[in-house]
Amino acid sequence: MLVLVAIIELLQILTLLDLRISLGEEDPNQLPNPSPNPKPPILDTGPPSNPTQSPTSYPPSPPSPSLRSTPTYAADLGRVLGDKLEETVKVRAICIFALGFWILDVANNTLQGPCRAFLADLAAGDARKTRTANAFFSFFMAVGNVLGYAAGSYTNLHKMFPFTMTKACDIYCANLKSCFFLSIILLLFVTVSSLWYVKDKQWSPEEADSDVKTPFFGEVFGAFKVMERPMWMLIIVTALNWIAWFPFLLFDTDWMGREVYGGDSSGNESSKRLYNQGVHAGALGLMINAIVLGFMSLGVELIGRKMGGAKRLWGVVNFVLAVCLAMTVLVTKLADAHRKTAGVLAGPTDGIRAGALTLFAILGIPLAVTFSIPFALASIISNNSGAGQGLSLGVLNLAIVIPQMVVSLGAGQFDSWFGGGNLPGFVVGAIAAAISGVVAITVLP
Repeated sequence: MLVLVAIIELLQILTLLDLRISLGEEDPNQLPNPSPNPKPPILDTGPPSNPTQSPTSYPPSPPSPSLRSTPTYAADLGRVLGDKLEETVKVRAICIFALGFWILDVANNTLQGPCRAFLADLAAGDARKTRTANAFFSFFMAVGNVLGYAAGSYTNLHKMFPFTMTKACDIYCANLKSCFFLSIILLLFVTVSSLWYVKDKQWSPEEADSDVKTPFFGEVFGAFKVMERPMWMLIIVTALNWIAWFPFLLFDTDWMGREVYGGDSSGNESSKRLYNQGVHAGALGLMINAIVLGFMSLGVELIGRKMGGAKRLWGVVNFVLAVCLAMTVLVTKLADAHRKTAGVLAGPTDGIRAGALTLFAILGIPLAVTFSIPFALASIISNNSGAGQGLSLGVLNLAIVIPQMVVSLGAGQFDSWFGGGNLPGFVVGAIAAAISGVVAITVLP
């Protein structure tokens, strides 16, 4: 089952890579290579950044922007419905892609809730086992992240499925199509294996209640009515925590390209190239973040015991999150100061770049705790109060998706009120993280 979670996370990473290609941010073979000595990113123009590496890793000619359309079959279906190859923005393909992305996100949320509830059932009410199970859940999410970035970095994957290359889908798009086909095969295999080998006692209602049917939304709202104070506090801390996380998770690569590297996705060619380099550096940061997330997930239970409990660990790492988000301001100011002396298109120094990537790495520590401790606490609280595991975790998930919608819809407008850029959202995130840390330590059971 945990491997199933890793495959779902891999699919999500590949979909996000698809989204970035459709927006023209990056190509799959420009993502970080997971080896200790990563290849330099493949840019549209310019010599290799490392002269010791062979220039044969660069394509003979840059891809046409008109061919870098929305990947997977959204591009092909968009062309069938009327999109033209020479159009920069392919509206029909984007609409199809958005629908597919939404379906995948629904599937992911539908899977993760029952998986976490099943882990809690297997733990049989043991708080330590519940925390350990959720820590391993977080670890396999990190494995899925790393596999997703590794698959996206391999440039010849399309040769396994030659039919993926079409007039509307070039080599970059075909590589990601091939990644999806492999993921679908793995997903089917793991799902069938889980259903076949994992034994679970079938639940059936009591005879007295067999004729009583509660609508889904009535069941959810009913859960809010009977929810006890510890669960309410957990929801508040979770919501604040994700208000802190989402600005960075949504705009981290844009921050690298725009604020750290000083590029502009809508500027001239030099500015676009600089922005592209920043996005690639941000992708490398995400890869490092996923690796730290995996290792930290394995130590969450042990560190929690050493620190005196899960809530104290969660509160401390929320302060770490707040500090890291606040440090993005310092990194940005240092990059701005360097450009004022070295030139607008100078790019960041090695020290500034290392500082930004260090923030990505450190943020893997609180992310591991965020992926495990809240869900473990929800299972423990619901078990102690007699509430259903699945319903309690579903209600907790609302404390994640509602902040996500708020940040997604309002972050752009909020940033524009303070002069644009990503820093206003990051500062709000730092404040929310600090508040969630205080609340976690003081009010959680």
